[in-house]
Amino acid sequence: MDKTEQAQLGNRAIKVLSPRLANQIAAGEVVERPASVVKELLENSLDAGAKRIQVDVEQGGVKRLLVRDDGHGIRENELPLALSRHATSKIYDLDELEGVASLGFRGEALASVSSVSRLTLSSRHLDAAEGWQARTDGRDMVPTVTPAAHPVGTSVEVCDLFFNTPARRKFLKTEKTEFGHLEETFKRVALSQWDRFLSLKHNGKVIHSLAACHSQAEQEKRIAQLCSADFMQQSLYVEVEHQGLKLWGWLGLPTFNRRQADLQYFFVNGRPVRDRVVSHAVKQAYRDVLFHGRHPAYVLYFDLDPTGVDVNVHPTKHEVRFRDARTVHDFLFRTLHKALAGVTPEAQKQANLAQMPAASTAWQQPAPEQGTIALRDNAGSATSPTPRHDLAWPSADTSSTQTTALDGAGTRSWLAQSRPAPIANVSEQISAYKNLHPDPDAEVPPLGFALAQVHGVYILAQNQEGMVLVDMHAAHERITYERMKSAMDSQDMPSQPVLVPATLNVSQREADAAEEFGGVFQNFGFDIRRTGPEQVSVMQVPVFFSAQQIENLVRDVLAELVQYDTSDAILAARNEILSTMACHGSVRANRKLTIPEMNGLLRDMEATERSGQCNHGRPTWVQLSMHELDKLFMRGQ
Repeated sequence: MDKTEQAQLGNRAIKVLSPRLANQIAAGEVVERPASVVKELLENSLDAGAKRIQVDVEQGGVKRLLVRDDGHGIRENELPLALSRHATSKIYDLDELEGVASLGFRGEALASVSSVSRLTLSSRHLDAAEGWQARTDGRDMVPTVTPAAHPVGTSVEVCDLFFNTPARRKFLKTEKTEFGHLEETFKRVALSQWDRFLSLKHNGKVIHSLAACHSQAEQEKRIAQLCSADFMQQSLYVEVEHQGLKLWGWLGLPTFNRRQADLQYFFVNGRPVRDRVVSHAVKQAYRDVLFHGRHPAYVLYFDLDPTGVDVNVHPTKHEVRFRDARTVHDFLFRTLHKALAGVTPEAQKQANLAQMPAASTAWQQPAPEQGTIALRDNAGSATSPTPRHDLAWPSADTSSTQTTALDGAGTRSWLAQSRPAPIANVSEQISAYKNLHPDPDAEVPPLGFALAQVHGVYILAQNQEGMVLVDMHAAHERITYERMKSAMDSQDMPSQPVLVPATLNVSQREADAAEEFGGVFQNFGFDIRRTGPEQVSVMQVPVFFSAQQIENLVRDVLAELVQYDTSDAILAARNEILSTMACHGSVRANRKLTIPEMNGLLRDMEATERSGQCNHGRPTWVQLSMHELDKLFMRGQ
């Protein structure tokens, strides 16, 4: 548009939009593609109390789309009203808006859809003797109402979507792409409405037919159908409730990660949402166990008082706003972080939070060089040296691996005196183990007993299920890392004043955050003071960080505080340094281990949090069952 056209536009008179044009503009907010139509119609069916909902589409939903339900239906005189804007039965006053319990409430969906399609609304109210039908073709907003044979419930047929708005229609993708979006919308509804029968047909072919679920086992069966059986096999169930907040659902193990964030379902009071507070909390919880560039998988449900969440912040209701975002973030992060911390070999074997063993909190210092690692004896009893607690705080320069040289000589001296005689035979190891565990029902440990080393890199072990392979460096790295974190968490962060305070120019909101959340910085040894409307000064810093890190770290923390009211940037930076130290202080490849040393490592893995992955998110061990081994060698075929 040139300047002349802009000038002419500025001189035009103000007029009230026609109802048709107003609805088409509203449709641009609500109706993006066929999937948007399905979402709105499914929400209407669910709010109507439907127990059976059938979706039938043709050509990705562009040519034809039908949603039929057995809900309470619509009365004859209310059919035209249902197709008008801002008409709804779901809320009547402001009090109901502040605590919305229904999925829909705007009263715009049917009006918007009818303005850009040929729509037929057929319904029979549960108190009526016959059904009625209303038709619109997108030209005028006065529907034609006629009698129609119809069971109790409602059917909405949408044909030729965007036939009268070609500019919108040309932005639609291929039939396959549009149906993919539509199916994803169907999945989100199916994963939140357990007690409803739901079906989806495309071009006459049944894609999904989902029976109502009345137990957790039936819910898991539905999830396996929609999200894959692999996800269900590699996920753990979590259910935590605290002070009116409840989180439950299925959390994918870190080893079951994805290239894209395409298997992430989060529901707030039954409503599928995408929320930055939720995404940030989940990302933080997985930070220590997920391989770089990969995404976690989960199906999670968050329930809270409806007055604690505002669902009226986006036309499509995909986003929400929590009234106390900080509390919600903290609850989600702590719950998920604790659940993932319990993913030990035992937990992965049982996939049940209630049976997860407690994590070991004993501190054992890493060796300065490739000395012998701390052990447990072959029978499973601890034979590690007395833990030391005189942790030497490293200097700001962490490039040297000398910061991990804490007690290597002492460890080697102890090993020379107390190393048990090697037991190479697994049956002898099991016998020794059961002698210390007289319970006849006592099982062999989850990772079993060591047999040998493979090329000085992997530990080969045998358990009740079959064969176990352990990456000894990755496993020892996680064990060392967790012990270092535990030791550091039990002490105050040492800090020192700076000779010349560093002054940072920040935004006013960031300066406000530095003033409001000063305690967050103090907990990690920082003294940050506001010295101007848009200025802060760093007076004291932890000895853990180099001078080059401080400015960027403070800015990162302030940015997170402004956006999320919380930050773990300092903790993440500290853990990254500890991770590097643990990597340098762990047993390396080609280091020969004795059988007792290998068994000691296996027992420590079973007692260490997050031991299924190393500090970088790589798996530390794999299991090959006897069935899988038999398949490799075609036994029994």
